[in-house]
Amino acid sequence: MKLLFNIILIFFILIAFVPLFRRFIFHLLVGRQLIKQQERQYKTQKQQDKQNMRGGVRVDNVPPGANQSSQFRGGEYVDYEEVK
Repeated sequence: MKLLFNIILIFFILIAFVPLFRRFIFHLLVGRQLIKQQERQYKTQKQQDKQNMRGGVRVDNVPPGANQSSQFRGGEYVDYEEVK
């Protein structure tokens, strides 16, 4: 029991005070998944960039019927004073 306690204590001391060991433990637990996720994100970003470069400028057109339902013609003008 005392041996197990000593091992756990040494492990926590290493994690607390040795950055190299901390980085290694982090890489084992989280790092691989994080790297995979970053690679997936990078690949999807590259694919989107390639698609945008092929066609030049990408414009989403508004259907002709959608603009007629909106009768908004601007807002009201309000006088103001500049405060210094």
